[in-house]
Amino acid sequence: MAVEIPSLVKTSRLRSRGGLLGECVAEFLGTFVLIAFGCGVVAMAVAALPGSGRAATPTTIFLAAGDWLLITWGWALAVVFGVYVAGGVSGAHLNPAVTLAMALRRGFSWAKVLPYWFSQVVGALTGAALVYLVYHDAINAYDSIVPGPKVNGHTNATFSIFATFPAPYFHGGVWGPLIDQIVGTAFLLMLIAAVIDLRNQAVKANLGPLIVGFAVAAIGMSYGANAGYAINPARDFGPRLLTYAEGWGSLAFPGSVAGSFSNYWWIPIVGPLIGGAIGIVVYDLFIGDVLNVRAELAELPPPGRSTPVRTSDEE
Repeated sequence: MAVEIPSLVKTSRLRSRGGLLGECVAEFLGTFVLIAFGCGVVAMAVAALPGSGRAATPTTIFLAAGDWLLITWGWALAVVFGVYVAGGVSGAHLNPAVTLAMALRRGFSWAKVLPYWFSQVVGALTGAALVYLVYHDAINAYDSIVPGPKVNGHTNATFSIFATFPAPYFHGGVWGPLIDQIVGTAFLLMLIAAVIDLRNQAVKANLGPLIVGFAVAAIGMSYGANAGYAINPARDFGPRLLTYAEGWGSLAFPGSVAGSFSNYWWIPIVGPLIGGAIGIVVYDLFIGDVLNVRAELAELPPPGRSTPVRTSDEE
């Protein structure tokens, strides 16, 4: 903004927030925004729209692709605004997989990794708590009229507002959902690396967060149904903690539905951490190293050309 914005707190008291503490606070708030809007859009689709009379029946959800598009675009916008909120202070990782990848390949301090992770999980937990505060009446109404199976009166459908679970066609297997999370997060980090790489076709006019949101939408549309495209350990683990505390019990931890899947809680944590590391290494191996070589040679041919164009005078 053109006008000077005065501090709410005296500058002398803010000095401690000029470093890591301020970055962690930004990660907390950015992740809070991410989950408040991301889980919020799922609450709309699962409980609020049906319960408010805006669907065919009080339990009608996911009858068309448009229902899924509502969620994928909602999560995309959640990412966009979460990044805009925190980006100027912390870089807006908002995702432990991103933080790990930045430490592995982008010089991010390893000393900051655990504080960032903690801030992201707490931000996600708090965002989920806000969604539950706003939508608990709709959630309870949905759970009360849907037939079982239930855990403490809660269904897996309302659990899906907050955290993820695998599709039935995996038959409770581990490898399918784990590979899904690795692949989805690998794409996420590959695309983030491309968007922020100033050596490549860098996004201009501060549109980076919007393009990252598009990337999340693309992943959700292409790979989302397998396991709910958590692609972010904090996004799943924080809200999962909230659901466990609010009575979803074994649906949250260990993440089990009789006859469908069991002990699922760790997959949206381990899969994204592995996938994020793979994604940024793949980008650097196939693209980053080529850009480095061209910069060292000071020969930057146009995209698609293998050698620079030489003039007749140079020959």
